[in-house]
Amino acid sequence: MTRFSNNPWWRGAAVLAALVVACAAPLLARDAAAAAGEAATVFRIRVEGIIAPSSARFIQRAIREAEESNAAALLIELDTPGGLLKSMDDITKAMLNARVPVIVYISPKGARAASAGVFVTYAAHVAAMAPATHLGAAHPVSVGQGGQQDQTMMEKVTNDAVANIRAIARRRSRNADWAEKAVRESVSIDEEEAVRLKVVDLVAVDVPDLLRKIDGREVETETGPVRLATGHAVLRNIAMDPGERLLDLLSDPNVGLILMTIAIYGIIFELGNPGAILPGVVGAIALILALASFAILQVNVAGLALIALSVLFFIADLKVPGHGVLTIGGILAFFFGALLLTERQSPFLQVSLKLAAFTALLTGAFFLFAVGAGVRAQRAKVRSGREGLAGASGVARTDLNPEGIVYAQGEMWTAEAEDKATIRQGDRVTVVGVEGLRLRVRPLAR
Repeated sequence: MTRFSNNPWWRGAAVLAALVVACAAPLLARDAAAAAGEAATVFRIRVEGIIAPSSARFIQRAIREAEESNAAALLIELDTPGGLLKSMDDITKAMLNARVPVIVYISPKGARAASAGVFVTYAAHVAAMAPATHLGAAHPVSVGQGGQQDQTMMEKVTNDAVANIRAIARRRSRNADWAEKAVRESVSIDEEEAVRLKVVDLVAVDVPDLLRKIDGREVETETGPVRLATGHAVLRNIAMDPGERLLDLLSDPNVGLILMTIAIYGIIFELGNPGAILPGVVGAIALILALASFAILQVNVAGLALIALSVLFFIADLKVPGHGVLTIGGILAFFFGALLLTERQSPFLQVSLKLAAFTALLTGAFFLFAVGAGVRAQRAKVRSGREGLAGASGVARTDLNPEGIVYAQGEMWTAEAEDKATIRQGDRVTVVGVEGLRLRVRPLAR
């Protein structure tokens, strides 16, 4: 050892190695810190309102981006009255198969996670609630109008929902019995009772409090156990993209009804005024968007049929003398059609009664006054230009034997006497026809 230490070559190599380590250490420390910072990033999204295709697409994209960025977790701040069954299934499947921990936090104070929101909360790796929030009432909404067949279908839907939420509860080690009661009996609980019954994991005052409390907790993801490192995590907010915002807007049944009303006005304006173009373009776009909205909401076809029938009534009342009966029938058909559009959905997914009444009366007034005035104008006798000369009176400015000059409607015209009759200057005449720029006239009966 002494021999090697006294060798100048070995001493030089040792010094060089020490310099390399000294220079590389800060770089390695910086890379480790960067890696730690990246691992301590928590993606955060906010889901409010109904659970719809826009919500499903938003959450699925957020999970995918969190996985691709190796985020520590995805935080979903939830406040929903419920939503569509298909969208709920898409969300829970994405959460159950996520490779990144998903945290659902029912917030802010006063928020709720009802109906589909219960399933979404149960599917989270960590479920938390803010103070003064509640959870529950997950019974499926009736899908029919009553009768034995609809009751049988409702029972099937309920049993399927119970099996689904119990499976999710077992996967996440949550209270499956309470979950079944939430589906069958529509029970609800507040945040304190939810923690006591092991429905959710904890109560947190705000997001920083939540991240501190779950720091170090171990959860089971699709790729295996993961220990959360959220104590000093950096939050990264994700917002809806334009496509998701459009879907979210179309998920409102009231927006769908307004779009359908605009479509009716635009198309009728275009049919009444061919070549206007703009009303037809606006009406066609509104019609497509309205149908897209109704497809999302799975509307009742009978409602659409009644709205179409109301338009036929309005048009028929303009063509035949119905003494207003057809217009009243059209208003009633539009009103009941608007109400029937979403009658199978939850109350928060149904068309507003006030909006249905307003649009029905507005559409009736539109056809009665606006379209009616246009039809009357088209039927009215033309009173200007060459077409308006037929039947007009005039005065002969020269003798007509049989041709000459007459004064009619403020202008001088070349005229020819009908049947080659002789008309004296100053005699009054009646225009019986127009041929190019020449009038055919006859003496006005005295």
